[in-house]
Parts: sequence; structure tokens; C-alpha cells
Amino acid sequence: MNAAETGRQQLDAVSVLNAKQTLLQLLARAGVYSGDAEELIGLVEAGALTLAHKEIGAVGRDAPAEKGEPYASGWLDCAGTVTGVLGDLAEEALRNAVDAAAETSPETRPPVRKMQVERAKVAVMPLYLTFSDVSDLDPEVSEQVLTAVLGTMNSRERAGYAGLLAEFASANRVRLERLYAAYGPGSAIAIHGRYSLVHSPTSVAVLERLVRAPSALREEWDAAELPPAWLEGLVTAWG
Repeated sequence: MNAAETGRQQLDAVSVLNAKQTLLQLLARAGVYSGDAEELIGLVEAGALTLAHKEIGAVGRDAPAEKGEPYASGWLDCAGTVTGVLGDLAEEALRNAVDAAAETSPETRPPVRKMQVERAKVAVMPLYLTFSDVSDLDPEVSEQVLTAVLGTMNSRERAGYAGLLAEFASANRVRLERLYAAYGPGSAIAIHGRYSLVHSPTSVAVLERLVRAPSALREEWDAAELPPAWLEGLVTAWG
């Protein structure tokens, strides 16, 4: 053990478990279902391993050239081993978090849970606010819309949905800015009518699915008995 290692402070397994159990108890007191709380914590754990995997992968590619070829070769081999193990651990943690093993196939779309809807709400609001102002829409309707959107995905896709939304918004920023300027809050278009959903943060989520999974979205939309005009309004606005 070298001096750098002795100076590090790291949590032991018992302390980590204590923190996790404390968080679970606090969430339970707040009324969060234990299964939802476990999934949230599991996603954070999987995410931490994924970020570590990427960071070590980036560092591992920069072998010290001044120490010679044999050293650099050994460095790269060791880095590859470590990143490989971390990648496997991250994959296992994600699989445990979303309970993917319980699904019959990667295409299985299990019932949407309330916590998944809450995560989607947290994801869409900041994206929507980059394009438009907050406008009134029945919270119950928003939940129904997001449930239909999430119904198009399997558990693993739902776990990474915030990232998919951010990617969609970034890739289509100019087009979204034009859409909300023309049809959203502050435009000449009234909130009541076929463009109602443009006044809701959920519109970002619906647009993403219209681009990436239109057939599945229409299927879930019809099953939820949501107004067809809202969906067609977004199709028209998107152009």
C-alpha cells in the first residue's frame, strides 16, 4: 500500500448499506412504495458505475508514453480489464434495478408504474421551459399522456428515458423553438383546441415518441382514449 492509498477515505460496505437503508426508510415515511424506492436507488447505483466506467475508459487510453512501450502496453491491458469489469457491473446493476430478468423478451412492455410517470415529469419540465412558458393543463391529463408515452417502452428504455428526451431536444432544438413560438403559450393559438398539448410540458415527450415510435404511440394513445385531435395537432405542428 502506497502513501496515496493510505490517504484516501472510502466508505466501507456496512456504511454504504446503512445509508441505503436510511434512505429507504425516509422514502417509506414519505409514502414512497418500497419497490419504487429500490428501483430509484438501483438506477443511481447503476449510473454511478456507468459514469466510472466511462471515466476510467477515457483515462485508460492515455498511457504514459515516456515510460516506454512495454509499460504503455501493460497500462492499456490493465485499463481494459478494469473497464471491462466495471462495464459488467454497471450492466448487472441496471438489470437488477429494472428487473429486466422478469421480462419475457426485450420487447415486453410492462404496465407503467406511478414512479416511472413521476420520473418522466421531472425529465420533461426543464426541457419544456427551454422552449416555452408554463401553461395550464389538467395534471390528471398530463399523467394520462405520460402513461401513454411510457407505455411504448420496455423497462430498460424507461430507465434511460430522460437521456433520450435530452438527446431529442438537443438534436431538434431549432425545430422545437419554431414549433413552440408558433403554437405554444404566447402565440396566437388558443390553449383550447387541437393544439392544446403544445401548451403542456408533456408535448416534448409526445413529440419524441412521434418521431421514434409513432405506431406504438398511436396504439397506446387509443387505448388510453386520449383526444385524437391532440395527437394530430402535434403531427401538424411538427410538420
